[in-house]
Amino acid sequence: MEELTNDNLEEIIKNHDKVFVQYGASWCGACRMIKPQVVNLAGENESVKFLYVDAENFPNSRQLARVENLPTFAGFVNGELVKQAMGTKIESVKGVLNEVAGD
Repeated sequence: MEELTNDNLEEIIKNHDKVFVQYGASWCGACRMIKPQVVNLAGENESVKFLYVDAENFPNSRQLARVENLPTFAGFVNGELVKQAMGTKIESVKGVLNEVAGD
């Protein structure tokens, strides 16, 4: 899973058909807790671009999914937001991923 280093998520979404995003923050314990599980999912789904976005540092990227709570997971297909979920339930995370991956 790649970590966003610039506020350019919109550009990345335009350049990749399938994008899965975990929005988090350095102070968010729940974000840190679920991140290793998301990294594992990334390793199992090579057709999907996985990104971690620090929602505190990248407001433009945060706005693409209208993030209000952390962690939030968002799936983009062909540039469009198709599904999102909040919280740490891995079933919800997988639901977003399945929508993106087409499983």
